[in-house]
Amino acid sequence: MAESKVFIFDTTLRDGEQVPGCKLNTTEKVELALELEALGVDIIEAGFPISSPGDFESVAQISKIIKNATVCGLSRAVQKDIETAADALKSAKRPRIHTGIGTSDFHIKAKFNATPEEILQRAVQAVKWARNFVDDVEFYAEDAGRTDNDYLARVVEAVIAAGATTVNIPDTTGYCLPNQYGDKIAWLVNNVPNIDKAVISCHCHNDLGLATANSIAGVMNGARQIECTINGLGERAGNTSLEEVVMVLKQHKHLGLYTDIKTQKLNPMSRLVADTMRTPVQVNKAIVGANAFSHSSGIHQDGFLKDSLTYEIINPEEVGAEGSKIVLTARSGRSALAHRFHKLGYQFTRNDIDILYQRFLQVADTKKEVNEEDLHQLAKAYSPQPVIAL
Repeated sequence: MAESKVFIFDTTLRDGEQVPGCKLNTTEKVELALELEALGVDIIEAGFPISSPGDFESVAQISKIIKNATVCGLSRAVQKDIETAADALKSAKRPRIHTGIGTSDFHIKAKFNATPEEILQRAVQAVKWARNFVDDVEFYAEDAGRTDNDYLARVVEAVIAAGATTVNIPDTTGYCLPNQYGDKIAWLVNNVPNIDKAVISCHCHNDLGLATANSIAGVMNGARQIECTINGLGERAGNTSLEEVVMVLKQHKHLGLYTDIKTQKLNPMSRLVADTMRTPVQVNKAIVGANAFSHSSGIHQDGFLKDSLTYEIINPEEVGAEGSKIVLTARSGRSALAHRFHKLGYQFTRNDIDILYQRFLQVADTKKEVNEEDLHQLAKAYSPQPVIAL
C-alpha cells in the first residue's frame, strides 16, 4: 500500500487564540507562525482578518514572512469578509481563503432563519467570490457533524463545482462518535460525484473528548487534511491536538498515512505556545504533558526498567521530550529505588535496598514525591556507610 500524505492545517493562531485569555499581538503571532512553518505545518490559519484591525495586520505580516507554508485567512460567507481576507493575504506566496456557512438545521433555522436552498446558494456564491482573488479556496460546512448527510453531499458537490479546492467537514460541537464521523466522511467519498476534485478536511472539537479520535476516523475514511492546534487549544473544550494526531499516524504505520511534521520539535513548540499564550499544559496531556513519560507505580517502574517498551510506545526523544522519569512515591517499588540510588552514585546490595526500602516508605508516606535530597539523607543515615562510585 502506497503511503498517503495527510496535510496538517494549524489553526492555533485563529481557533486556538479564541480561548479566553489567549489573545496574541502581531509580534507574537509572527513568531509562532515562523515556528509553525519550521515544525512542518502545511497550512497556517493566521487569523480572521475582518474581525479586528489587529487581526488583519497579523495576517498581512504573516503573509509577508512565510515562505513555504500556505497562509490562510478565515471569512464568513459575506462578500466584505472575503474581500478583506483577500486584501490581508495579498503578499502571501501561497494564499488560501477559508470561507463557509452553517449547514445543520440548528444553524439554518435558528442562526440564519433561512431555508436549505438559500444556504446552498450562499455557499456557492461565497466560493465564487473567493475564487475571484485566489486559486486555493477552502469551504467549511459549519456544524457538518449534525448536518443531514444527503443535504451535506449536495452542498459539498455544489461548492466544489464552484471552485472549492478543499471541503472542511467540521464537527463544530464535538458531538459525533468516531464511527459516526468516519461514516460521514465515507458517505461523502461515495456519494459526491466530484469529490476527487477537492481535499476533504477534518475540523473536530473536543467537547466530548473525541476530537483526536474523530479526526483519525476521518482520515481512515478518505479525508486528507486535519485541522488542529498545538496543545489542543480552541473554543470551549478545545480543538484536535496537533501533537496527538501526528503521533497516532506515526505510530500506526499500517494505516499508510504520514505527515511532514518534524516530531522532535513537538515538545519545544508546545512549551513556546503555552508560554506565549499564557496557558499551561495539563500535566497528563498526551505527548507533551509533564507526566507523559513519567512512571511512579512500582509495577510500571519495574517493567519499564527491564524494557522501556513495556510501558512506553514512544521514545521521548522522538517528540523532543527531556526523557523518561522514574518518580519516587509511596507507590514505587524496590527496583525504582535501587535505580535512583545508582543514578546518584550509590552502590547498594539487594539486602541494603530491602532495608532502605522500608525507611523510604516512611518518608514517601509523608510527601507527594521523594526527591534527590531525601535519597541522600536516607543513604547517609544508613549503616554500613554507603560507598560512592566515583
